[in-house]
Amino acid sequence: MSAPVLVRDRPHSATARWSRRAAGALVFAALFEALGRAGLVSAAFLPPASEILQRAGGLLLDPAFRAHAATSVLAWAIGLAVAALVAVPLGLLFGSVPVIDAATRAIVEFMRPIPSVALIPLVALVIGTGLQLRVTLVIYASLWPILYNTMYGLRGVDPVAKETLRSYGFGPLSVLWRVSLPSAAPFIMTGFRLATGVALILTVSTEIVAGRGEGVGVFIYFAGIAVPARMGDILAGVVWVGLFGVVVNALLVAAERRLFRWHHARSGGVS
Repeated sequence: MSAPVLVRDRPHSATARWSRRAAGALVFAALFEALGRAGLVSAAFLPPASEILQRAGGLLLDPAFRAHAATSVLAWAIGLAVAALVAVPLGLLFGSVPVIDAATRAIVEFMRPIPSVALIPLVALVIGTGLQLRVTLVIYASLWPILYNTMYGLRGVDPVAKETLRSYGFGPLSVLWRVSLPSAAPFIMTGFRLATGVALILTVSTEIVAGRGEGVGVFIYFAGIAVPARMGDILAGVVWVGLFGVVVNALLVAAERRLFRWHHARSGGVS
């Protein structure tokens, strides 16, 4: 009797994944529409999904809202870029030099759990409430996912590969550049992808709490304090924030799959 042949399940195609996600979004929108039309909740507090989407489309044509969105995207992008430029070298340093990691671990573990929103009053007093406030808090919040994923990636580097280079006379920096960094790159990319969502949350949250200047969060804040509150504007603004996050994450996932195919093949295609 021949031995049974084990067939590995193929990863789901991109078309199938997006079809399921689109179906889930449509079901959610239909439920939201039904809830709004049923009259169980006042339309002033929960408009139907069709009205929210219609208002979201209208905001796209509004120059004032586009200016708010541009300001938010600018703060998000600057803070995220600076966080990556700081966190990756720090992660490589902490992950490669155990003495430095041990000396700074207590400080890092103390600072990491501090909610960034709780720092708004302090940062506002020190540097003001403009763009610099949002950028500073985005940097602080986005730093940790990238830092910890960089350090985690370095722990998984093949020690045989490092020892092989050392045996051929390569120094620590060459080993780091030729072996450690390429091996940790997929984890760094994952940390950056997680940080994009954190940065978006902090950007909008800071704008809502600060309640001044420009930004999607400021737009949502003033829609909320209006009399009566403009729930359509609030939820339409939230829709655009969510769509921006979905698009950015999808682009980064696609880039991650293309750049690190070897990593996804080894991990079974899970992202």
